[in-house]
Amino acid sequence: MRKALPSEFFDRPTLKVAEELLGKYLVRRYRGRERAAMITEVEAYDGPRDKASHASRGRTERNKVMFGESGVWYPYFTYGMHWLVNIVTGPKEYPAAILIRGVEGIKGPARVTKHFKIDGKVYGKPADKKTGLWFEDRGTRIRKKDIKKGPRVGVDYAGPVWRAKDYNLKVTDGGVSRRA
Repeated sequence: MRKALPSEFFDRPTLKVAEELLGKYLVRRYRGRERAAMITEVEAYDGPRDKASHASRGRTERNKVMFGESGVWYPYFTYGMHWLVNIVTGPKEYPAAILIRGVEGIKGPARVTKHFKIDGKVYGKPADKKTGLWFEDRGTRIRKKDIKKGPRVGVDYAGPVWRAKDYNLKVTDGGVSRRA
């Protein structure tokens, strides 16, 4: 079973979407080739008060897509060398997104974007087959007990409260159940 996730999937509370993205597949069609990998780690950035979020200081040219429709891509360039990619979630004007931190066999958000050839060209585009970058449900289920929640990576600048939020979610070893 291969079913592309509809935009409505992302128009829900960010932490709920983050949990349910684990076990889904990130799929990329690029130059006639398709590659896919199961998502194993994500990080949530939830709203304008989240001090770790790019939206915590208001709307800018860089983050304006976070204030728009859910289900669109928010890639950004960091450290002058790496693209990282988020998917926008929740209602319009509520800036929230989920960073794709890892997929099966690849750990680290910059490695994910490099493997999938993701860059700023997908900024603001919907996550669907037409744009060549989307998510699929392939029947993999992750049990809640097999999801490890912990603090986000590299957000010390957000202060003690926001740094400590358990907004990093990852699949534990042995936590994958695939349906035929």
